[in-house]
Parts: sequence; structure tokens; C-alpha cells
Amino acid sequence: MEIRPILSTLSRHKTAAALIVLEIALSCAIICNALFIVSQRMDTLNLASGLDDNQLIEIALSGIGKQDNADARTAQDLASLRAIAGVQSVAITNQLPFQRGSWNTGVATSTDADAAVQSAAQYMIGEDTLKTMGLQLVAGRDFNADEYKSSRLLEEEKDLSALRSPLIITSALAGKLFPDGQAVGKTVYMADIPLTIVGVVDTLLRPNLMGNNRTFSVLLPIRMNFNNGGRYLIRVGDPARRDEVLKQALAVLEGNDPNRLVWRQLTYAEGRANYFANDRDMIGMLLMVSVLLLLVTALGIVGLASFWVGQRTKQIGIRRALGATRGQILRYFLTENFLLTGIGIVLGMLLAYALNHWLMRTYELPRLPLAYLPAGALVLWLLGQVAVYWPARKAAAIAPAVATRSN
Repeated sequence: MEIRPILSTLSRHKTAAALIVLEIALSCAIICNALFIVSQRMDTLNLASGLDDNQLIEIALSGIGKQDNADARTAQDLASLRAIAGVQSVAITNQLPFQRGSWNTGVATSTDADAAVQSAAQYMIGEDTLKTMGLQLVAGRDFNADEYKSSRLLEEEKDLSALRSPLIITSALAGKLFPDGQAVGKTVYMADIPLTIVGVVDTLLRPNLMGNNRTFSVLLPIRMNFNNGGRYLIRVGDPARRDEVLKQALAVLEGNDPNRLVWRQLTYAEGRANYFANDRDMIGMLLMVSVLLLLVTALGIVGLASFWVGQRTKQIGIRRALGATRGQILRYFLTENFLLTGIGIVLGMLLAYALNHWLMRTYELPRLPLAYLPAGALVLWLLGQVAVYWPARKAAAIAPAVATRSN
């Protein structure tokens, strides 16, 4: 089919053609970026924390007023929680992945002023934490029993430079600090305090996932207590019993000391779901906006094509009288729509990158991958062809005799 007659016809309907091209361009730009953001959010929702999410319960509480016996009470709590039927192990830690705040620190391979410092999440843990969390050691060992220290003793330490401690780090951080060799046995520095790496775990995410180094974490054998930021983590053998064990655990803690405030009590899976609630809402909203944009674009194409069929009834009838087949009339409108959609998509790709550049500067989103552009183009081209098909069939069904008598 020749393109020149189609272009000639479109030139006589510039405003309508420009509006549909603009609508397609805006839809292309918005949908490409929306689907990219949805993809990013879906990847985040499916991030592996490094923990056995479905077997864990979290309880955080605080003492009321000054607590002189916080360490002793914490030890009593841990022993009582371990005695609950169905509990495999219990630990205490200062934080967990998928929480709003984060304890962080800087780690370097030397104390030189120009040494590169890597930001990492700082997990301070008590006995059995690796077992309770389900962390997988890929090198080295867990902390020994005599290596754990109370956080209260550290608070009383006057000379921090005299401190020494073993350290466990994640494999991502190990690869960054020591790209050419093994990390176990090496010394790193945290605020000029030398720390010897004794183990490497596969994965442990930063709690709030902020920054590009969300997989950089360190674990220190510093035993917190319930009153200075520690939270109890309970591992159950049967995930179906988590709610039952949670109720029993709260009763046990109440019995040990009723004068405390429980400010967090839920399964770890629930905590993870709560953390990503806004992301799920955003995914739903963006998908709804994308569907509505596609629907509006399709309706615009149908409306414009139907309008043009009504305007060109006589012209179509004359072409039919001169021998044009129904297939040729159908292809005419499909080709016309294909050209309009193509122009809109080209403009939409430029707008998509402009919009992505603004999102990168404003919200620190990554660059839009090129693969989203042909995918968006294909969707809009298919949508355009489907949307124009019914008006095109209506045009192809016009009888020559009826058309030539129309006013």
C-alpha cells in the first residue's frame, strides 16, 4: 500500500493527528517508566534477607526507668524463651533486615587517612544468633562462647583504642575489602579499632536497604540487653506454630518482669510485609495508572478512527466503486494508525528518557534499561492495531452504492 495518500489525508487533519500522537507519546513515556519502577520494586520485594524468614518471631521491649539488672534479666528471658515447646533457638540482636532505622559503621583495611572506608550495617549479636537467624557461613567460623562481651562493659570502657574483637562479615563486603584474596584471618579497622575477621556469611541485608551497599554488613559479638536496644529473635521448628509460640513468649516475658513495655511483637514475615507495604501500594497504583493510560489511549484511537470513518464515508464508497476490496480498505486504516502510533512511540521514547533522567536526579532511580523501550513500543503498536480494527472493519463494510449516495 502506498503511504503518500495516507500522509496527504493526515495533513488535512493535523490537529486530530497531533493530539493522538501526543497521547501515544505521553502514554509511552509514562508506561515505560512505570513498568520499570514496578520491576525495581518487585525485585526489592523478593530480596533475600539472609534469614529464614518464615521460622522467626521478633519481640522488642524496653524497661521503665533505670534498669540496674538489665543483663541478668536478659539472661533470664533468654533461658525462659528457650524452654518454650516448639522453640529451636533464641538470640538477641540490635537490629534485623527490613526495618526503618539502621545501626551503621565504617570499615577499612588500614588506618591510613586515605584508606577507602566501606559503610556497613553493624549487627551486635549474642550467642546462637547465626543459628537462630539461619545465616549460612561460607568461610571461617562462628564466634566462640568466650568472645561475647556485654554492651554494658563496652559503655564503661575508657580507652576504645585498646579494644580488640573478632568479626564476621558478609561475602559482599569481603569481596569489596579483599578482592584478590581470602578475608578470614585479615584485620580491618572500625574507628581505628582493629578487628580480626573470623567468618564470612553469605547474605545479611542492611535493615533499611538504603544506599548501594545494602549487602554490606558486619557482626560483632556484643551482647545487647533488652534495655539498650536489644530485641529477642525466636526460631520455631514449625512455622504454623509461630502465633502460638508468640503468645507463650509474651506470657513468659510478662512473668519475668511485668514492668516493661513491649513495643514490637510479630512474626518476622509480618514485619517484612509491613516494611514493604508502601512498595506494594506503589506497585498497585502504577499498574492501575498504566492500565488506565492504555485504556484511554485505546479509546482515543477508536474515537478518532470512528470519526474519520464517518467523515470519509463518501471517499471510501468511491474507492470501493473503483474496485478497492474490503481488505484494502482495512489495511488502509491499519497502516494509517500504524504510522501515527510509530510517530507517537518515537516521541514517547525521547520523553521516556527525559522523564527517567528527572527521576534519576530527583529520586535516585537507576537508568531506564533500553529493553523497556522496544517492549513499550510493541505494546502500544499492538494496542493501536487492536483499537483501530473495529472502526476499520466498519469502514471496509461500507457498500459502494450506499457511499455514493451519502451527503
